[in-house]
Parts: sequence; C-alpha cells; structure tokens
Amino acid sequence: MHRIAWLPGDGIGPEVCDAARLVLDAAGFQAEYLPGDIGWEFWRQEGEALPERTVELLRSTDCAFFGAITSKPAPEAERELAPHLQGRCLIYRSPIVRMRQLLDLYVCLRPTVAFPGNPLNYREGIDLAIFRENTEGMYIGVEFTRVPESFTHERAMSRIPPDAALSLRSITRKGSERIVRAAFEYAVRNHRRKVTAVHKANVLRATCGLFLEVAREVAARYPQIEFDHANVDAMAMWLLKNPFSYDVIVTTNLFGDILSDLCAQMVGGMGFAYSGNIGDRYAVFEPTHGSAPKYAGRNKVNPLASILAARMMLDWLGEKEKAAQIQQAVAEVVLQGLVRTYDMGGASSTAEMAQAVAGVLRPALASTPAI
Repeated sequence: MHRIAWLPGDGIGPEVCDAARLVLDAAGFQAEYLPGDIGWEFWRQEGEALPERTVELLRSTDCAFFGAITSKPAPEAERELAPHLQGRCLIYRSPIVRMRQLLDLYVCLRPTVAFPGNPLNYREGIDLAIFRENTEGMYIGVEFTRVPESFTHERAMSRIPPDAALSLRSITRKGSERIVRAAFEYAVRNHRRKVTAVHKANVLRATCGLFLEVAREVAARYPQIEFDHANVDAMAMWLLKNPFSYDVIVTTNLFGDILSDLCAQMVGGMGFAYSGNIGDRYAVFEPTHGSAPKYAGRNKVNPLASILAARMMLDWLGEKEKAAQIQQAVAEVVLQGLVRTYDMGGASSTAEMAQAVAGVLRPALASTPAI
C-alpha cells in the first residue's frame, strides 16, 4: 500500500485536500495517508513553517500531497511570531521551496489543458506542458538587504549604491541539463512534437546564456523532436497570440513560475492550475493557487486543481488506470456544466464540485470487473 504524506496546510488548503481525498476514495485508490504539520501557524508558534518532524515524514513516505500555505513579507512574518520567538533573528522560509530543495525535486511539471465546456477557456484545444527548473535560479534564497562589503571590489558593483538590496540568480550546467532532458523525455513518452526553451539570454548573458547553450546540446540528442527557443517576454506574447504553436515548454525557475500562471489563465484560471514537484525518487503534488485566506472556511473555491494534482500523483505512482478515470471524470463534469464554482460563473460549492466528480467515478468503478 502506498504511504502518502498528507499536508493540507492552511487557508483553503484543508478544504481542497478534503475534496481531493473524496475523489481519490471514489476512484478506489487505497493508501495510508500520514498527516504532516506545515504552514503559517507553525511559523507563528515554532518559528518554522516546515518543522523537522515533517521533513522526516517526507523522507519516510512514497510521495506527498500538499494543499496550500500562507506566506507573508519578512517584516510582517516577524510581527506575527509568538512573543517568545520575536527578536531571535528567525527568517521565514517558504515550505514548498524548502521541500523542493531538500528533496531535490528539480522538475516542476505544470500541465495546461483546456477542458471542453469550460466557459473561461481562452481557446478550446490548448494542451501544453511546462517544465520549470525547481531548485535554483532566483529561488535559491541568497539575498542581501544591502551590498556586502566583500562585493565592492567588483568593478560592475560600482554602479550599485551601497544601500541597494540584492538577490542572486544561480544557473548551473547540471540543473539546466537535467530539466531540459526531462522535458525531452516527456515529449518522447507522450508523443509530443516540439520542445521550446524559454530564456532571456540577450540580457542575462551569463545565466540564461548557459541555460540556452545546454538546451541546444540536449536537443541535439533528440532529433525526432522539433526544438526552438524564445525570449521570455516574446514568449508571453506568442502564447497569447497562438498557443497552438507550442507543445512542451522548458525554462528556468522564475520564468516558469510566471509563464505557468499565464497559461493557467488561458484555460480557466488558478482553479485549474496544478503541478508535480518531481525528483528521481520522490515527488510532491499540489494545486498552485495558494492559500486564498479570504475564502478559507467558506466552502467556495474550485477544487479541480487539487483533484487534478491528485490525478497526477496517481499517474506518478503507477496507478495509471485510476488516474485516467479521474481525468475523464473531471472532463465530463466540466463539459456537462451542471456544477460550476464561482470562478466558472456558477454558485456550486467546493464540496459540490468534488461530489460531482466522485459521482462520475463511482458508477465507473462499479462497472469495472473484479479481478
């Protein structure tokens, strides 16, 4: 039996995780769900949003399912700490970014699929896969509130005032090679026709220059897959103008974060945005909409992103038939249009949407012959 770390988090996280669990149960998926502590309340009371006990849980399970957590700027995070923790120079760190780095989950795979019948689709038929490098780039967490004295001897730093805040971007040959290779391997397995590398090498010559150089080297190993590349600003424009010109997109951490949200909006918004954070031996699956605290406890938000993240989890675990059944059930509910949450122009609740998907699955499960 699969052992899954279950991390609802806070905000709307528990609600959408409950919705995903309802659908997983309806699909006949059996697993041991092990709850883990994560989120803003643990930061406030313990000074750590991802406690070490949760890290140990991750290391002892097959994969994890993550809901959402609240994140706030550093000054606000400091103010919300319990009194006994204030003034101890504690630094809030994003739990999902930490999980990606601690477990080397270097692939962030974000599918973008337009389900027929969704009134929010930008265009019918969009089917993209975004591969975002997940462990380096602008998200390495190396920042300075002012220029360190040791930097001032660099000639290029003379143009930067000493009170400037700095964030460092790190791109490695290894990191670039494995994310581009993952994108091409996905294209081969799923009969995709093209991979597009996205960068800004005309300005970020060192970091994006390395990424593009490596992308070209990897592409040469896959002559059966078409390869092209584009600057990230042009890519944002071309995706809106003609999304059907693209198939698999591979890019660096920050650019992937931005482009995947743009693509999500083309197929219905963040209620359809989900991802898998995948390494060689472990993975964390999540909706990517965030904690939306203003909707917490209101049973209002669209749970399809979490349900589709659960579908991706099953696929990764090798439960491909059940994964396909969930995908088809979501497609059927969206096409029928009888149940729509507020973001889709309807008034259905989180629970009602989950129940609708589960309702499609139960008859399908009943009609499957016993083995």
